[in-house]
Parts: sequence; structure tokens; C-alpha cells
Amino acid sequence: MKISTPGRLACVDLPAFPLQLLLRRHPDWAGYPAAVVAEDKPQGLVLWVNEKAREFGVLPGLRYAAAFSLAATLRAGEVSPAESEKAIADLTRRLLCFTPEVEPSAQEPGVFWLNGSGLKHLYASPRKWADAMRRDLHEQGFALNLAVGFTRFGSYAVAKAKEGITIFRDPAEEANAARAVPLNRLNIEPKFRDALFKLGIKTVGALLALPPGGLRERFGKEAHRLHRMAAGDLWAPLEPSVPQEPARQKYLLDEPDDDTTRLLFLIKQLLHPLLTTLARRHQALTTLWLSLLIDHGDWFKESLRPAVPTLEAAQILDLVRLRLEALQLAAGVSEIELRADACAATSEQLRLFAESPTRDLDAANRALARLRAEFGGDAVVYAKLTDGHLPEARFTWEPLTRIKLPQNVLNGLNPSVPKVLIRRVAAKPVRLAGGPYHSHEDGWLILGPKHGNIDKLTGPYIFAGGWWNREIQREYYFAETRGGDLLWLYYDRVRRRWFLQGAVE
Repeated sequence: MKISTPGRLACVDLPAFPLQLLLRRHPDWAGYPAAVVAEDKPQGLVLWVNEKAREFGVLPGLRYAAAFSLAATLRAGEVSPAESEKAIADLTRRLLCFTPEVEPSAQEPGVFWLNGSGLKHLYASPRKWADAMRRDLHEQGFALNLAVGFTRFGSYAVAKAKEGITIFRDPAEEANAARAVPLNRLNIEPKFRDALFKLGIKTVGALLALPPGGLRERFGKEAHRLHRMAAGDLWAPLEPSVPQEPARQKYLLDEPDDDTTRLLFLIKQLLHPLLTTLARRHQALTTLWLSLLIDHGDWFKESLRPAVPTLEAAQILDLVRLRLEALQLAAGVSEIELRADACAATSEQLRLFAESPTRDLDAANRALARLRAEFGGDAVVYAKLTDGHLPEARFTWEPLTRIKLPQNVLNGLNPSVPKVLIRRVAAKPVRLAGGPYHSHEDGWLILGPKHGNIDKLTGPYIFAGGWWNREIQREYYFAETRGGDLLWLYYDRVRRRWFLQGAVE
């Protein structure tokens, strides 16, 4: 059997993955029943258990006190999400050495699906492929089970239930093995599992014997989804993880330079965007790798480690300064590269980073105060949104007393918050010559040749009314120019003219 068999899919399961991380911290617990709990308290929920704990009847979903009553020698502790996420990221990178497509499970830490197609020139058989992965992870101190099959659920169920490596020859063999898997081996909701046990349903095959409609009505959508996956009615494509590139900044000098002060200034320019990238990823710098290309020579590389992970530029620059002052360069530096190793940042670090931007708001407010003193209080204003029918009537100019950091700058540090697009509206619409329907051969040049002609026009968005004053019939469009500008314009049906209303930034 060749690895290139269509549909080949492998599932790697690191049993009780958070528990394995816990036992790495406490190697003396290896001979005892052990569990990971949500909280190290009597009412803390049991999340993961090892085989010795299962022998005593300790299962996920129990309270710590109840589990301890079943196993008096039970050892338990917490594993933080940050620790688990870092280990998963490290394992994903290792598994990418064996296939370009690896999907870590979003619901169950320690479960990975891998695409096994197209690897016949690297591995003679699925068995050799699986052996190579298991050997590599064993060297890292992890225990694992691995199933190479044809479906997501089938390979997952067998990997959860059967120790070692399992290779299936055809989909039918995989399906039969999956039907025999006990439900308590799967990561299903404890109340649902216990309810099925009371009905005498303890295997995947027994679950498949139930009517799917009745299962959905009694136990909900998740139970129905599990039934469909086990039956092969619900197919989900592999969603491989895209490896994240290390945060990196590079600068090429026009002429080689060996002055440490000037080099430090250039490194400072690179460091701020590097830290901004880390903050957007919710990470803090653990090690800064400083690389200097010596003119007509080799790279000089140094690693700088702050006392604790940080996003403070001043602290890191101080370490860079000390290292540069101790260097004796044989020639000038022609290229500088910074690369960062990082870990998860705390909310406090991210908050302080957001509240300490590179912009000096105090200096800006002092400058505005001088403008008001020289030109009067109305010299500094800002646009305030108001109710109005026309776009140009939806804002008024109000005196500005103090500048504040824009909200979208803070939101930019959080990947879950979308970046804000700003639509700048002109005080008065600007009349334009020509239009998309009266364009020259090269296209309609709204802002002149420098910005290029319109590549794409999106719309129209009809805007009409004004019976109380004068008739208004506008057709608004978003126009993308070849130069990269996104303009907001409209065609006035009454006046038969094109106008530029504003731009989107």
C-alpha cells in the first residue's frame, strides 16, 4: 500500500495532552493516578485523566472531590491555556516536517490531523511515515497513538481508543474499527455520555443505531453532529495550520558604518515596528537576535535576553547599547537584521504597550496650545458627527481642547477586533470633469496621471429625497484607482455632473 492512496488521512493523538504537560513538570507523579483540573479546589472540574485514574473510575466531568474519593492517591494540578497553546504550536511545527498540511484540533488539545497524500517519494509506505512521526515525538518525551486511515472521524476514534500505530487498508476496515470504539474514549459532553450509558449505549456502533432525528430532538445539535460524523454523512475538509513567520525587521545601509551610536539609532528604528508586530500577535519578546553583516565579511550574530518577556523598547535598547559598546568591529556594518523569539504576553503588558505608543500626545497637545495662543481659540477644531441628510451635513467643526489616541489604534493590537476604515468627507463636494461614461482611451483620471485611472467602480448606492428643499438624486460609487486610492464619488442626476465626496483610508 503506497502513501499516495487517495484520501489518506492520519490522526495523531497525544492522550490526555494537558496531563502529559503536567507530568513533565512533576515527573514523580508518573506512577500515580493523575488528573488535570480546571481549579485546584474540591469543586474544580476534572478535565483530563491518565489510564491509572481511569482504572479507578475517574473520568473527565467529575469534581475533584468526587474523583479523590474514587482514587485516594490521585495527583492533580492545573495547566494554563498559554502553556498548552505554546506546546501545540511547537508540535505543529514538528509535524510539518512530515507533511505540509497539519490541522491541530480546536476543541481537543493534543489531537492533530495530517494529510498523507503525495508522500510516496519520501516514505515507502504509511507504516514508515507513521513510524517516523512517532519516533520523533517520542524523542520529545510525548506518548502518542496514531491511526492512518481515510476519514476524519474514523482515524480520530481509533487513535483515541487503540494504543500504538494503526494502519487501515481500506475505508471499510476503518469504519468497522471505529464502530467498536467505546464512547468514553471520545471527547464528548459528559452529561450526554452519562445519559447514553444509562440507555446501555456505550460504543460508536450503538450510537449509530439510534435514529438521528430523535437524537437531535432529545440531546441537541452537538449529539446530532456527532452521529452524522460517525455515519460519514458530515464531511469536513482539512483546515491546515499556516505556520507563523517569526517577527523580523531588516535594514540595508547605503554605506558601511562602524559608529555604534548611529547603529543604535538604526536598531531603534527597527525595534519599534518589531514590538508592534509582537503586540498584535499578543506576544512578548523573550530573545532578540541581532545580526550584523560585516562589510566584505560574515554575519555577526548575538542574542539578547531580557530578564522577563517584555514589550518595553527602552529595556531592550539598553541591552543592545551595552552589547554594541563591547563590540570591536573589524569593518563597517552593511546590513542589520532583528528577529524576535516570543511567548504569550499578559494583558497588562499589552495594555501598557497600547497606552505607551510611539506618538507623544503630550507634545502634540502643547503644540496645539501654542497655536491657540497665537491664532485664537477657534484655530484648532475637529469634525463632530451630527444628524443630517447629506453626507456633507453630517458633521460640524468643534473646538479641540485635547488630542486622544484613536480607538482603532488600540483595537489594532487585538486580532479579533477588525481594523477601522476611515471615510474622509470633503467640506464641499468637488466638481469633476468627465466621468466613467465619458472617459478617454486611458480611462478616467480623477486625481490626475499620478494616481492613475479607475480600475474598478462599485455601486451605485442610490441617495434621493429633499422634497422639503430641493430635489436630490445622487448615485454614489466607490472608485479604486490604479494608484491604490479608494475614492467616494457620486453622479448628480439633476445637475448631470460628477462630484468627489471624499476618500476612504
